[in-house]
Amino acid sequence: MTEGRRSAGLNGHTHARHTPGTPCWVSLMVHGMASTQEFYGSLFGWEFQPGPQQLGPYVRALLDGQDVAGIGQLPPDRHLPVAWTPYLASDDVDLTAETVRLCGGTVGVGPLDAAEAGRMAICSDPSGAVFGIWQAAAHLGTAVSGVPGTPAWNELLTFETTSVAKFYETVFGHEEEAVVSADFDYVTLHIGGRPVAGIHGVGTALARDRGPHWMTYFEVAEADESAARLEELGGHVLKPPRDGAHGRVAEVADPEGARFSLLQKPR
Repeated sequence: MTEGRRSAGLNGHTHARHTPGTPCWVSLMVHGMASTQEFYGSLFGWEFQPGPQQLGPYVRALLDGQDVAGIGQLPPDRHLPVAWTPYLASDDVDLTAETVRLCGGTVGVGPLDAAEAGRMAICSDPSGAVFGIWQAAAHLGTAVSGVPGTPAWNELLTFETTSVAKFYETVFGHEEEAVVSADFDYVTLHIGGRPVAGIHGVGTALARDRGPHWMTYFEVAEADESAARLEELGGHVLKPPRDGAHGRVAEVADPEGARFSLLQKPR
């Protein structure tokens, strides 16, 4: 199975079914649905429509009519971290979830059907980082990429890469490409020779209050302008925009504390 692409405006791509093992969706569970939609709508230009309600109120974020991400309502009695969660594509979520268990991970929710959209599970890897599994039916996942307001990359921040990378390789069939460096612990995960996600081992620099976690990068046209706009909307800039190997990046948080990164790709 391959990932189909068709033209979607200037420099954009629309996606057909995602190849198993590739990040295919990102979802955020929050306390204030209305205020969160207002924040991201103003920041990224998203519009919203209702989605499957199996886990409570849920909306899909759209950009020019194309599915981009999901936002759901946290139960008031559940004190869970507010965080963006990437979903990895699978052709058989039940089998993948069982493999997660066999490889030392945990299945926290599901597998369960999300109406006609597909079948899902929410899991954590052996280090505790939370991710989702998505078996597409009517809903294929993120439908457009390569334009501002769309997910551009997902990166796991963890203690060390070796054992965690082996977990994802076994569960999802990823191939590994490690950075050869004495002081930089980084592995890029590939599917079919194409980079799909990264794992960054940061050792004791990992924030104790967060633990290992996935970070979603959203593409923006201008990182500095987007970071300033984010603060105007009530968000927080945790690491100001800086130039890196893949573009200009800022680490930020929304008003409820969900962390993500803004990525301005090189022109």
